[in-house]
Amino acid sequence: MAGLGREAGGDRSAAGVVPVGVGEAPEDIKMPTYIYGQSSPSLGDAKLRKPMVIEIIEKKIEYLRKEKTLNIYGTVTFGTTAGFSGILANLIFRNCFKVKHDALKTYASLTTLPFLSTIVSCELLVRHALYSGNISRENCVLRSSLIGIVCGVLYPTALAFSKNGRLAVKYHTVPLPPKGRVVLYWLLLCQTEIKAMVIPLILQTALGIYHGLQHYAIFESTLEKTVHED
Repeated sequence: MAGLGREAGGDRSAAGVVPVGVGEAPEDIKMPTYIYGQSSPSLGDAKLRKPMVIEIIEKKIEYLRKEKTLNIYGTVTFGTTAGFSGILANLIFRNCFKVKHDALKTYASLTTLPFLSTIVSCELLVRHALYSGNISRENCVLRSSLIGIVCGVLYPTALAFSKNGRLAVKYHTVPLPPKGRVVLYWLLLCQTEIKAMVIPLILQTALGIYHGLQHYAIFESTLEKTVHED
């Protein structure tokens, strides 16, 4: 029996079979360290991803900068035409009231105030409301055209009428109006020349419509480009 056991042990040793103890894992079996189908993050991917994100952000900033520049140019042009409308209104009423005094003062105020009021109104009522998503295309065009009419024609006309009327009374360049009928008297005095303000009225209305359409087109373009980059 002992001889048989030695022969069996020798056979197992010769075959290369090593007995494994209970609770011990074979040395040639390795446990998986990652989940199948999940790629391990690499340093190269991170280095490539970072420039891509920076490039996208820079493109968005460049889009917004270009569109903002176009917005500013359009608004400044709109305000400049309102300033020219103020100059025309001041020229008309100074001629009507035969005023020769304070020319620099009246021309400066009649150029600056319509210009600033148009720019501020466009910024608050059109651009800010548009980028807040509160108005439609039609509303944008309507607001812009109303700004052109009110700030570009009615406001400078009333301002020039008032300033030059007071100067006419102060320096007695025209007969004094009867009490209680000052405005009517001055309107009758200027009824022929005031018709020339129809020209800036048409111009400011057309520019207001164009300005509103341009603002909305720029807004849509910026929104589309930003979403496309995302």
